[in-house]
Amino acid sequence: MELEICCNGLESALVAQKSGADRIELCSELHLGGLTPAKEVLLAVRKLIHIPIYVLIRPRGGDFVYSTKEFDAMISDIDFCVQNGFDGIVSGVLLENFNVDIKRTELLFSAAKKLDFTFHRAFDEVADTKQALTDLELIGVKRILSSGQEKTALQGLSLLQSLEASTDSIHFMPGAGINRDNILYFKTAGFKAAHASASKVIGVDESGSVKTVSDLDEIQAMLKIIRA
Repeated sequence: MELEICCNGLESALVAQKSGADRIELCSELHLGGLTPAKEVLLAVRKLIHIPIYVLIRPRGGDFVYSTKEFDAMISDIDFCVQNGFDGIVSGVLLENFNVDIKRTELLFSAAKKLDFTFHRAFDEVADTKQALTDLELIGVKRILSSGQEKTALQGLSLLQSLEASTDSIHFMPGAGINRDNILYFKTAGFKAAHASASKVIGVDESGSVKTVSDLDEIQAMLKIIRA
């Protein structure tokens, strides 16, 4: 079982790499559910991190229905990642009726070219999971990051298992609230990968926002469990 660590910057990425994590998902603004990192952060991480780097492409918090300007920025950000040697893209778009926006998600998928493409937790807001799964299969998506439409992946474990069993072409990667106390449930259930932030609070910034960084001990504790 692989462990993907959600990292909010270079410091967290370095911790994840040191811990022995399999790959990172790089983002910013974890308190908003993650946004696209600044280009200078992307380049700094690309220079120093040697494990696979997947980049979250999400222009703002809130819903996953985007304006033309927002979507154009997403395509541009993916192009930047392709040109600068990143390994994967994490993204997705919905329609106002909470179905997958097939046309736009296919454009994101195509823009990623040979980079791995993960459809992110927009899946947890879809109205019909079976239809969404069918739509994503047709696009060619191979991985979905999901909490099983619950607050935590542990709460959504039953749905995640059911969805994983219903398709041969897509793998679900559980994410949300995964830690050393519960990751064994996901390994035992047979998932190929899990996603965790494994972060700890290190202070407060000038705006009053909580500052976090990836926790080396927590990541290594999870790795010890899933590699036992």
